[in-house]
Amino acid sequence: QVQLVESGGGLVQAGGSLRLSCAASGVIFSINAMDWYRQAPGKQRERVARIISGGSTNYADSVKGRFTISRDNTKNTTYLQMNSLKPEDTAVYYCNSEIVSVLRRPQSFWGQGTQVTVSS
Repeated sequence: QVQLVESGGGLVQAGGSLRLSCAASGVIFSINAMDWYRQAPGKQRERVARIISGGSTNYADSVKGRFTISRDNTKNTTYLQMNSLKPEDTAVYYCNSEIVSVLRRPQSFWGQGTQVTVSS
């Protein structure tokens, strides 16, 4: 019914930048919050950024001032601009969206994840 597809991961040197995208497709009536999470090896998955339907954002302390989340409601897409990347940002990045679909109530959907590797 709903799919989230991420793109934009890769290998970058410390101090570099990457831009992740997450496009939602399928039967979508509305999208509430759109989040980016990450999970490093041996660590729990953590939320790094959130943007709600009104445009308000919040960030994990570890990425404030370096990462920027945005969304294009016409394309059902969220973006994560990551600047000044550090080796500790290395992780699999996942998007998660709260979407109202065929069940007519908000449901949480996950993307498949995209690897971000920052070399020192």
